[in-house]
Amino acid sequence: MNPVCFHIGQRPIYWYGLMVATAFIACMAHLTWLGKKEGRPAAFVSDLGCWIIIGAIVGARLAYVLANWPAFAAAPGMILRLDQGGLIYYGGFVGAVLLGIVYARVKREPLWPLADFVATALPLGHAIGRIGCFLNGCCYGSLTAVPWGVSVDGILRHPVQLYEAAGNLILYTLMLFLYRRRPRDGRLFALYLILYPLIRLGVEYFRGDDRLRWLGLTLAQDLSLVFMLIGLGLWFLLPRRAASASGVSIKAMNTHDH
Repeated sequence: MNPVCFHIGQRPIYWYGLMVATAFIACMAHLTWLGKKEGRPAAFVSDLGCWIIIGAIVGARLAYVLANWPAFAAAPGMILRLDQGGLIYYGGFVGAVLLGIVYARVKREPLWPLADFVATALPLGHAIGRIGCFLNGCCYGSLTAVPWGVSVDGILRHPVQLYEAAGNLILYTLMLFLYRRRPRDGRLFALYLILYPLIRLGVEYFRGDDRLRWLGLTLAQDLSLVFMLIGLGLWFLLPRRAASASGVSIKAMNTHDH
């Protein structure tokens, strides 16, 4: 595979950077379309998207730099070379969530409906990003003899990037289907925290590149388990909080009426 898509003069344009840009454009188009159906102004969606994108890029790159610090310490000029790859999804997810929370507070937007709204776009952007990994030749799979194996440096490997892209596209379809049925606020975000880590847990067993490991699992699998537990906690706690909040509201109204 050739990681270079084309050249502008002498400057190479890499598949990875091109597909990451495509992923962000696709997410913005999705949120604009979905927001229009809900009566959300285009300016709201563009502002939200900028916050989320900044958080995602900074978080994803920071996580990758920290995970590969010896190499970057020797060549600090490479820290900003996003076009050549080097983003860790969970780092980007955490960064996007943090800036999303800040955005919600600044704009005084209800947090959980906003989280559900943004969560519908995540699998779509992630799927496109993984196709970028495939074209770039990074995040490659383990050795295989399956008929659909792909050659990486002359060695037949699982197209693990495409496995994850397919899983994310299925998840995207499911999230959009459920969003239209208006689950309780926050539950769709919780469901994403449960289902994507399941995909990642399985896909990691087919990865062939060097992986950080802890407690017998790859670090990505360890983090997947953590996010699954958070998602399960939200799934069961959100209804109780909503009920409690309603009770407080009703009690306050009754007191005011008396």
